Amino acid sequence: MLDFLGMQDHDEAEARQLKGKPASFGIHRYLQGSANLFEENRLLKVAIVGLFGISAVLGLLIYTSNQNQRIVVVPFGAGGDLYVTGNKPSDAYLRTITRNVVALSGTYSAFSADRQFQELLSIVHPSAYDSVRDGLNALLDELSNNPTLSIATYIRSDQPVTFTNSDIVVPVEKVRVIGGVIRKFRGNLRIGYIIDNGRFWLTRLTEEQFDADIR
Repeated sequence: MLDFLGMQDHDEAEARQLKGKPASFGIHRYLQGSANLFEENRLLKVAIVGLFGISAVLGLLIYTSNQNQRIVVVPFGAGGDLYVTGNKPSDAYLRTITRNVVALSGTYSAFSADRQFQELLSIVHPSAYDSVRDGLNALLDELSNNPTLSIATYIRSDQPVTFTNSDIVVPVEKVRVIGGVIRKFRGNLRIGYIIDNGRFWLTRLTEEQFDADIR
């Protein structure tokens, strides 16, 4: 009841203010009130857009910070700048990984192969695990049929190792010894890889252009 009386008094007060005024005065007051309401809505929209903009900028800064975060991985006894910034490894990191992969996959005998290949499989990406494992198992089968077989693989110093964001191409010389017979081959070992959350993953191991028999 009191609210109704208050509203009635307010309406009567407005009527007294408009009494004796021209009709344009009321229209002007209505337009002024509408303009104020529009201005308030516009400011509210600007504030909301501003908040969205600030959130987007902060999100971008956090993402950039994570990408530029440096993860340092230094194996025991190793030195140099071995690190990964975001998903980009340093040159020293890639060189060290290359030497390890070549040693594990390319230098073995019937005595050491199984242990080495298991260690190699520990860095193979899950998406490529089956194919790499099948290739290594084929080598184990060959060793079981030829127990005197041994392989030694060396990175060639006269050819450059090339790196991309997904592949490492390593010029190598392979020495194959079986039953006292030595044969040498030269070609390229292609190492496919990805860097995921600062970790190196092996995705592919293939030998290329191993046609020449070096006497």
